[in-house]
Amino acid sequence: MQPLAGLLTQYFGFDQFREGQQQTIEQLLAGHSSLSVFPTGSGKSLCYQLTATQLPHLTLVISPLIALMHDQLAFLQSKGIPSASLDSTQSKEDSQAVMQQVRDGHIKILMISVERFKNERFRRFIQAVPVSMLVVDEAHCISEWGHNFRPDYLKLPQYQQELNIPLVLLLTATATRRVQKDMALKFNIAPQHIVQTGFYRHNLDIDLIPAQRQDKPALLRQVLNETQGAGIVYVTQQKTADELATSLQQSGYSAVSYHAGLGNDVRAAIQNDFMAGQTRIIVATIAFGMGIDKSDIRFVVHYDLPKSIENYSQEIGRAGRDRQPSRCVMLASLDGLHVLENFVYGDTPEPHAIQALLQEIFSNTVNGEWETQAYGLSQVTNIRALPLKTLLVQMELAGAIMPRYSYYSDVKLKWNQNLEQIRAVLPAEQQDVFNLVAQHTAFKKIWGVPDFERLHQQGLERATVLSLLEQLADRDLITLETKGLTEVYGVQSELLTPELAEALQQYVTQKQSSEIERIATMIRFFELDRCLNHNLARYFGDQHAPERCGHCSVCRGKVLSLLEKDGYQVVDSLSSDLQSAKLWLLQKLPQAQVTPVLLARFMAGLTQPLFTKLKARQQPSFGKYEDVAYQTLLQQAQEL
Repeated sequence: MQPLAGLLTQYFGFDQFREGQQQTIEQLLAGHSSLSVFPTGSGKSLCYQLTATQLPHLTLVISPLIALMHDQLAFLQSKGIPSASLDSTQSKEDSQAVMQQVRDGHIKILMISVERFKNERFRRFIQAVPVSMLVVDEAHCISEWGHNFRPDYLKLPQYQQELNIPLVLLLTATATRRVQKDMALKFNIAPQHIVQTGFYRHNLDIDLIPAQRQDKPALLRQVLNETQGAGIVYVTQQKTADELATSLQQSGYSAVSYHAGLGNDVRAAIQNDFMAGQTRIIVATIAFGMGIDKSDIRFVVHYDLPKSIENYSQEIGRAGRDRQPSRCVMLASLDGLHVLENFVYGDTPEPHAIQALLQEIFSNTVNGEWETQAYGLSQVTNIRALPLKTLLVQMELAGAIMPRYSYYSDVKLKWNQNLEQIRAVLPAEQQDVFNLVAQHTAFKKIWGVPDFERLHQQGLERATVLSLLEQLADRDLITLETKGLTEVYGVQSELLTPELAEALQQYVTQKQSSEIERIATMIRFFELDRCLNHNLARYFGDQHAPERCGHCSVCRGKVLSLLEKDGYQVVDSLSSDLQSAKLWLLQKLPQAQVTPVLLARFMAGLTQPLFTKLKARQQPSFGKYEDVAYQTLLQQAQEL
């Protein structure tokens, strides 16, 4: 193999490595799984891109965002490195073509989201392909102690073992020491194979400006007028993003709002305009930013409090990737503190909801198997989608349930050729299977539905039938439509015990405490009287940042003091509003479900599956007290 410096020039046209890159690549090529913690914008991706060109088989990259995948693919393809993605934006023909190229060995790097593993078709496909390396981007999502925790990531070590992938590379910009240890442990990465580069960024000016809610619009305009170039203004809620962007537009600024409530096409157009320099200011929730590879962002303003120190550092890390001076301003007040805390409280399932989940599994297990669809299960248990997923993963890790396979409850097909023509192209051993499928598919006009029950009685497993239908669809001999994703789990019913319910309750309560503590840690960080850049670097394990950076508000002699306003005294109307909400809920729900927690969530406007079903948003007092501390609402509801 030629020296790494030569490969770097050959493939990428760069003449030298950035800090940490060469060490990571050498470790991987020597067969050592590695974890690399580099600051945002310092070339993490190159570590797997260069390594992949030297490995014999496929490199499989898990990436959390489609936008991120597309940016990286465009870069790889411009360098002549054969790469592709499987993602939800593709047509069926596109994904079939990609899978065929991978089978033929023409693709070196394949990018997918972690959810792709739930697709039985993908799992069958990838099991038949040799994989040299698994790369996990934004790998802090694996750790329960990391921010942006994604329960599906917990299953990645299991997938690695099932697919016999010898090598793993974990990449992240924001992982504390605790999170690094947790991630390394899950993938058996030795401590000496953790590569951490300096976290400190000399070009980022951190400025914390005390600001009460009514003063923020004027202060924001002042910052925008003092600063040249493009930037991002972060807010907590979608409605704030829309209102603020509109008000800036009316004042003549080039500004547009961005959040998860906008359609995919709209978001993509907004992002493209920003990248091309046609929009100067994006007013965004945290939905905006991952995968934004714009090097000349000159400012990031936090109009509201960020969610955590990790989120804060990731968001300001989007500024000044070209290493030119850039401003990171926070208009600091405790205005939105309760809104942030309430998001956490709204996610924590109640004890009776966890019991309902275990009961639901127990009652619906037939011959050791339980089938479920995510939306319906969320409705029945009144547990939000993310905590529900987390609980199921925890139950898997406890051995109470095991994912067997998933299937689409609705499978429809139509013939594109006559049966004789289709049969003629099949090898002899598949013709009998095809005859049975044709015989047991009931047609209404054009579309037919296979009778899996009858086929099972004839000795044909569902997977065998689907595999044949997929092959036929790949060759355009039939059109196949699937929907209603149903997860099938094996169940150890004897483990669905009160002790398991108790353990799950402890887990979610501990998670709630650690998230609330994370917010409190962040508030303490902003009130520090020592250099902010130094302390931010130390938080992420970088011991080498200067003691005094000279470009933060503390170094300029301004220490922030965040005072709780006295505006959170219990409002006189609260008890009467609670009373009427309780009466309304009792008309709709069994008494056991109308708990103080449910009432407090109603008042704080925290979305729950039950509230969606009952159209609770239309009630005048729903969300009326979102600025009041959740504990205050809960206490009042308990007294009621």
